Parts: sequence; structure tokens; C-alpha cells
Amino acid sequence: MDNSPPFPSIDVLAIVGVGLIGGSFAAALRKAGRVKRVLGVGRRPGPLAQAKRLGLIDEAVSLEEAAGQADVILLASPVGSMPALFRGLAPHLKETTLLTDAGSTKADVVKAAYEALGARVGQFVPGHPIAGAEKTGPESAEAGLYEGRHVVLTPLPENSAVMRQQLTQLWEAVGARVVLMDPESHDRALASVSHLPHFLASVFMEQVAACADADLRLGLAGTGFRDFTRVAAGSAEMWRDIFMANREAVLRELNDFRVTLDAAESALREEDAQKLYDMLERAALARRFWGSRSGLS
Repeated sequence: MDNSPPFPSIDVLAIVGVGLIGGSFAAALRKAGRVKRVLGVGRRPGPLAQAKRLGLIDEAVSLEEAAGQADVILLASPVGSMPALFRGLAPHLKETTLLTDAGSTKADVVKAAYEALGARVGQFVPGHPIAGAEKTGPESAEAGLYEGRHVVLTPLPENSAVMRQQLTQLWEAVGARVVLMDPESHDRALASVSHLPHFLASVFMEQVAACADADLRLGLAGTGFRDFTRVAAGSAEMWRDIFMANREAVLRELNDFRVTLDAAESALREEDAQKLYDMLERAALARRFWGSRSGLS
């Protein structure tokens, strides 16, 4: 068993997918003085060159080179790409490397890790920083993104206590609050409070944009429309992968939402003002309470 103490800083960090999430992790660790060198891995040279110009990474390398050099690797790519990334890393991964991810679903990622990493799966500590936004690309990265935000870790039985502690310390070093969960509980909860809202916002935006008088409608739209549809501007590739990976949980949430939507529609159709008022008031109180408790408006 590895009894080495938690490391105070990372000699070499590799980020696979240097966008908002990965780039912000690198920037935050640099600001905290917890990393000496950052390698970037990606599918396209343009974003990697931009990440280097912005100081997010020191060098762009291949996945194999990152596996052989890095002390910590963060996979910040769409969850649909995880199986291929694990397969590419497995033959080249240093025995001491800590591998983690930032995927918005966990059960499918964990399954892919077991299949591809085999006996090396203990080096992978699954994670999910709940700090996304509609912005994409290296230019969206910000060092303060994780301050006060939750990061969910779903450790595996094969993970050593040292690796779990190391990763927890890294996230805490950038201001995050670490929460431990099992993958299935994570996916059920996030289907409700993250995946379904994005699904609804995107479908609604599609409906409005397809109207014959879409230009008129959008020209009159105000802050309520802006706030409701903000997340619909996110990466289509990333969210497609999330919805497909967490399909069953999202479908269950859609079914529950449809029951509540039908009740609200029935109240409106039947001109039941009191029933509609009661639903609106319960929703308003719940939203105000959540906002005051979470510190978010």
C-alpha cells in the first residue's frame, strides 16, 4: 500500500480538454501555487495554441505523452469520449499517476474505467465539479471558477486513501467544497437539478427559434427569457453525451415533470385560479429558500 504523504504541489499536471472546466482547473492551481508545469491534450491544435497563449498550459502533447509524464491527469472532455481516453491512457500510465475526470455523469464513466484500465483502475478517482456554464473554449477559463462550488467525488473501492486525500486537497486548494457520493446517487440527483433543466431550456429554445415570427419574439425577449434559456447556449456535443449517458434517470425526471406540468395546464384550462396560485406560490417559496440557503440569487 502506498503510504506516501499527500503532495503539496504537482510537478506535472495534464489537462485533457482545455476548455472552461479543464482550463479553469489549471488556472486555479497555478494561482494557488500548486502546480509547476501544465500539459494540454486535445483534438484540435487551435484551442491548444490558444490555451498556451493564455498561459493555461505550458505545452501541447499527445495523450500518450501526457500519460507518461503527468503526476495528475484531469479528463475534462465530453463523457462520450471517456472510453477511448481510458483505452489510450492505459498502456502508458505511470504507476504513480492520479487520474480523475470532470464528467457530468458518473456510472457510465466508472464502467468505462473498469473495462479499460483493469488492474490500474485504482489510479482513477472519479469526480464532477458542479461549476459549468454556457461558455466554452480556453478563453472562457477563469481561476476563480471553483471558489465556493461543490465538487462531487465518487471514489472506487480500489482507490487508496492517499489518492482520495490528494485529490480532495487539490480541489480544496482551488476553493471547492468536496462532497462524496456513490455514482448512482450522483446521476439521479444531477438528472433532476442539472440535466433536466438543460434539456427543457434547449427544447424550449428550439421551439421558439423554429417559429415563423422568431425574430419578433426574440427581439422582445427580456431577462426572464435570458435567464431561462442561458444554459441552452452550451456545447451540443457535451450535452448530447450527458443526456445519452444518463438517459434512464433523465427520462424518469421528464416523466415526473410531465405530471406536474399536466396539473398546471389543467388548472389553467379549467380556470382554477386558486390551484394555479397555490402551485406558483409553492414554487416561489421553494426558489427563494434555495436562493438564500445557497447564496445564489
